[in-house]
Amino acid sequence: MKPVGIFGGTFDPVHIGHLITAQAVKEIRDLEKIVFIPAFISPHKVDYNNISAEHRLKMVQLSTEDIPYFEYSDIEIKRESVSYTIDTLRELKKKYDKIELIIGYDNIIDFNTWKEPDEILKLADLIVLRRKTSVQPVTIDKYFHSAIFVDTPAIEISSSEIRQRVAGNMPIDFLVHPKVKEYISEFNLYKRNNK
Repeated sequence: MKPVGIFGGTFDPVHIGHLITAQAVKEIRDLEKIVFIPAFISPHKVDYNNISAEHRLKMVQLSTEDIPYFEYSDIEIKRESVSYTIDTLRELKKKYDKIELIIGYDNIIDFNTWKEPDEILKLADLIVLRRKTSVQPVTIDKYFHSAIFVDTPAIEISSSEIRQRVAGNMPIDFLVHPKVKEYISEFNLYKRNNK
């Protein structure tokens, strides 16, 4: 059985860069599939005011539903608390034998601050997205050495940029899945003073 890739994040909103990156990792690592898991509240963004979890989950669903090797999970949203990766992996390990946890390069730099990082490494292989622009960290620790680095396409799209464009009434074509664009418009998301 091939490993399953776990791709967590705020996804506020999920965008084309997330999808392209996930597809690249699936191919590079020869994974069975990638499971997108929106966080209810990211431990690193506790003070950040996201669009509701339900909206973010729905946008992930719309982005992935037509792609056979992409799935989504509401495991962290159903928990309705700060989303710790270790708790999610313990649940997923009951379902999947082999898990590869996909994280961004910026996350490996502060991975030692995550909840139970050593336990995370017992449950999953750590796959780090490296871009050609990635800056070497000041200190390279044991987590850095235990990670598997993959070179993925440099897609310069950010969720914050999309939110700003929507708030400024600018187009977001080609930045998000067409169904996500429709959803954002239908529910009037990311407009000024709209959560």
